[in-house]
Amino acid sequence: MDPEQEAANPAAEYAERLAERLNERFAGVAVKVEKEGAGDPWIAIDPPRIAEVCRHLRDDPEHSFEWLMCLSGVDRPPDTIEVVYHLHSQTHGRKVVLKALLDRENPRVPTVDPVWKMANWHEREAYDMFGVIFEGHPDLRRILLPFDWEGYPLRKDYEYPETYRGVSNKP
Repeated sequence: MDPEQEAANPAAEYAERLAERLNERFAGVAVKVEKEGAGDPWIAIDPPRIAEVCRHLRDDPEHSFEWLMCLSGVDRPPDTIEVVYHLHSQTHGRKVVLKALLDRENPRVPTVDPVWKMANWHEREAYDMFGVIFEGHPDLRRILLPFDWEGYPLRKDYEYPETYRGVSNKP
């Protein structure tokens, strides 16, 4: 993004300022700010610290991110699963996107359920579809698929079983 476009992008400017403030408060917790491309700018947060950062962003009057609009998973082969947090501050009329970039072989991150109760089902869906373990989640179990389903269907390397409980999955 050229400097003229960047100056005209308040979301990117806010993400940069917020990342700086988070790094001041939490010593290097914001590991990357990405603002290229057509999507929203986002801040990569050190995964083990995501819950404390989210609690701070909710509780600090300077930020007041009262709403977790969406939490989702993204498979980025060969080695990353992302958990994406879309936050909204109705008080300040702004949004921010945070990401926790997880090791694909062991995708673990603290739950944000105690911060925003609406995270509960979103985290269960990310667990169900991508295999992300939300440490400390009060009820981490499948929400869309049967309890005995094997694997995580939204991972790019997932191979659908030919049958499930004796019923063919083939057309």
